[in-house]
Order: sequence, then C-alpha cells, then structure tokens
Amino acid sequence: MHPVERAVAGLARLYPWPVETSEELDRALGFLGTTVTPATVVRAGYGTAVLCIPLVVVGVVLSPAWLRPLAGVAGLATLVGLIHVVHTVPKILATARRTRALGEAPALVSRAVLRMRITPATEAAAGFAAETGQGPLAASLREHVRRAAGTPSSGLADFTTEWNEWFPALRRALLLVEAAGTAPAGERERTLDRGIDAVLDGARDEMGAFAASLQGPAAALYAFGVLLPLALVALLPAVGMTGVSVPVAAIVLVYDLLLPGVLLAASAWLLVRRPVTFPPPRISRSHPALPDRRWPPVVAGIAAAAASGSLVPTVLGDWTGPLAAVGCGVSVTLIGHYRPVKAIRDRVTAVEDGLADALYHVGRRVEEGQAVETAIAAAAEEVSDATGEVFADAAHRQRQLKVSVREAFLGEFGALATLPSTRGRSTATLLALAAREGKPAGGAIVAMADHLEELATVERDARHRIGQVTSTLANTAAIFAPLVAGATVALADGMTMDGAGTMAASGPGTAGLGLSVGIYVLVLAALLTTLATGLSRGLDRALVGYRVGWAVLAATATYLASFSATGLLL
Repeated sequence: MHPVERAVAGLARLYPWPVETSEELDRALGFLGTTVTPATVVRAGYGTAVLCIPLVVVGVVLSPAWLRPLAGVAGLATLVGLIHVVHTVPKILATARRTRALGEAPALVSRAVLRMRITPATEAAAGFAAETGQGPLAASLREHVRRAAGTPSSGLADFTTEWNEWFPALRRALLLVEAAGTAPAGERERTLDRGIDAVLDGARDEMGAFAASLQGPAAALYAFGVLLPLALVALLPAVGMTGVSVPVAAIVLVYDLLLPGVLLAASAWLLVRRPVTFPPPRISRSHPALPDRRWPPVVAGIAAAAASGSLVPTVLGDWTGPLAAVGCGVSVTLIGHYRPVKAIRDRVTAVEDGLADALYHVGRRVEEGQAVETAIAAAAEEVSDATGEVFADAAHRQRQLKVSVREAFLGEFGALATLPSTRGRSTATLLALAAREGKPAGGAIVAMADHLEELATVERDARHRIGQVTSTLANTAAIFAPLVAGATVALADGMTMDGAGTMAASGPGTAGLGLSVGIYVLVLAALLTTLATGLSRGLDRALVGYRVGWAVLAATATYLASFSATGLLL
C-alpha cells in the first residue's frame, strides 16, 4: 500500500462511525486507480478534524481573553476546512490528471488519422493511436481496443463515450475517423481532415472559453488576496501611531494562516475548472541523465540557508535572518533538485520544435520514390539543431548497425531511446510503418508534418490566452507583492513591541510585523506561482517545483532589498 493510502486509512480509523459517500468521489478514486474506498476518504476527513481538535482547543485557551471568540471561530473554520480539503483532494487530483490526459487528445486523433491515411482500417488506426501514446488517455483506448478484439467494433465508439463528458470534441473527431473507414475513397481524405479539425477546434474553443471566464476570478484573487492585504499592511504603522494596539498574534493569524488558506482554496477552485492542459513530458527517476544522488541539492540548500541566515542580519537586523535562511534554503534546494529535469525537457522541446520540418523533407522525398532510410539521412542535413542531430544519429545507426528504422530510433540504443517525447516516438513509429509501405506513405508523412504544426499552434494559442492572466500572477508573486510589502514594513521600523506583544509607536523596530508579513510574502510567491504554472502547463511537480524555487528566491531578495532601500530613504 502506498504511504498516502496508509495515512488515509490511519486517519479513517479515528472516526469509525457510518458515513455517506458520493458517486463523484467514487469516480474520482476509480480514475486515480487507488485501493482506498470512498467511505475511507470520508472517514479520513472527519478523522483529521478529530486529530486537530486538541490543537484548536489549546490555541483558543492560550489566546488573549479578548481574542478568544475570534480564535474560536477561526479554529472551527479550520476544522471544517480540513474536512472539506480531505474530501475534495481526490476530486482535484482526478480532475488534474484528467485534464492532463485530455491535452493528448489532439495528438491521439492525429495518430489515428495518419494510420487511416496509410491503411483505411479502423481497427488498425485505433490500435496504432493507442500503442504509440502514453498516459491515461492512450491507456484507456488500449483497454477498449483489447475488449473489442474479435468483435466487429474497433473500440473507438466505447472509448469516446467514456470521455465525452469532459471533451465532446474528442468523440466527434474519432467518430469521423471511424466513418472514414467505410467512406468512398474520394470522401475519405475530407472526412479525416474534418476529424482533425474537430478536435483542434474543440481544444481552441475550450481554452478560449476558459481564458475568458478566468479574467473575473483572477482579478478578484489579485484584488482580495494581494492588493487589499498589502494595503492593510500599509495602514498598520499609522494605526500604531494613534496608540491603538495591534497584536502580533492577529497579524500572524490573518496573514500567515487565514489568507494563505483562502488563496489555496481559490487556486484549487480555478485549477479544477481548466478543461485541457498541455503538460511537459514526464521524466522518470530512472532516466540516465538524472543524477543518482539526491543529497547534493539538499546540502546546497542547507549551506545557502546558513550563509544567508548569518550574513543578512548583519546588514538588515536580527529578524531578517530566519526569513532569509528559509527563503534561500528552500529556493536553492528546489532549483538544484529540478534543474536536471528541466535540462531534459529543454532537449525534448528542441527536438519536437523541428519535427514538422524534418517530416516534411522526409515525406516529399518518399513521395518522389526515395526510400525512407535515404530520406531520413537527407533530412538530417537540411534540419538544424536538435532535431537534425536525432535524425543524423538514427541514419548513422542504420548504416553502421544495419538495423530497421524503428530500431534506429526506438531501439535500446536508438536515437530516441532516452528522449521522453511522445511526439518523437509516434513520429518514429510512423516512419517505421512508412518504410514498410514505401511510396504510398509519403503523403501521410507530409500530412503528419502539417498536423504537428497545427498541434503546436493550438498549444501556443492556449498558453498565450492563459498567459495574459498567469504573467500578472507570476510577476506579482515574485516582484510586486514583495516590493510593496518590504517598503511597508520599513515604515514601521521605528515601532517596537510592548510587553503585551502588541505594536507600539516607539522603539527601534518591529520584528513581529516584519517576520509575519515576510512569511506571507514567501507563501504568496509559492501559491501564485503554483497557480500560474498549473493554469498554463498543468500541475507538473518538477515544473512547479523549479518555478516556485526561483519565485521564492526572487521574493526573498526583493522583500529584503525593498525593506533596506526604503529604510535608507526614511
């Protein structure tokens, strides 16, 4: 059993009474492929609340008398929120996995169409599209193809029925592909083109509608999660100057607990509404380019934390040490840990960017009567950069080892053996198929080049539309919010804490305010960067971790630099 499943089962034992479940939760758990039952998840939510009740009671008791009603309400809200989070997480994870899977829908339809152009057999097209893909979508199609074996059905109809609820355009596209199998030769090409257009237009429409609907919620998140809290921070020095006590505990409660909780809930709500994502390729830990040792980034993070935690306070004051240590330590660890993954993905992107041109050159030569093997070698000289290197490597292996096209690309030591690119692998599979079919496959190769270009255009358009929102969130997380927060805290530098733990209008500084707001700034950097990345590319752990690392580092440096610079001007 997975550690998370064991933890859920353990929490569920804390609440042994009967519970009610929902069909939605059951479907989410089924899609995730977990052994945990819906009743166990519901009990785990209540068990989490039971486990946290003592902490809430202690927090209320230790609060000042005048603050206990607010602390009690906050504690009750926290318990209810924890229950809701546990009950909702499986649905969020299933939605994230489903939208990630649907990002492969255009490519899957494209592969089926290309196979139909070579041999108009629906069963072969369905099998080819399933076997040359990765992820839940391709796995689902493989299962339906397996079930349909030996029957008149290809499995496409049942497959599209399963996914129709989340992406209707996929059903329309694949039903057109299936119809092309029985269409007259003169209509077959037009029907296949309509299938490709259907799934691409569907992706565009889904992302266009989502981008339009995102403007209002994102603006509200920006206003109430960033601008208003920062404006309230700016008022704190003025409030302190009037002699009104503002407890540090209240600042911590609002800025380090309540606000992050609200932002987290709002971010999750926005992310689950995304219809389709085009995520980067997954990189297995067994990839040869990834280091075997995981401790160097941790050691580097500890060293960065120690250095910044000891050096920054000598310039900016003692309270800045813990903040600098946490910000720099976490950032260096995340960046160091995920940098190798980013390097592999950059290589994948570079190869995929040139695939359309390479296929066009190969397809034209095959149409003219050249062998696929010869066309690959010629294309390697005409396509530059990473794609040309891959084709040149494959051509070299063909000549030296006398292997097939498939082995040259996808064999144990093939040109794409260590490149986790679904498009690259499906391209190599098509070229291997074309090598068997000969000249008639030339047109299909050229068509695949057009399809790859269309797919890239759809992805670019989707990211551009979402980017109008995500760029604001990312810049706010790393630069704007830390800049304003640092300047605001500097205004309170002449204030100190009185014996009751409240801010007073005298004294050398305000460590409590600086740390509380600083923690809010770092959490805000992590949350908004995760949201921006999830909206544009999906919740990919490596990509989110790498970008959060840089965002937290920038936020730490900006916050402390803004505090210092503003202090010099006062």
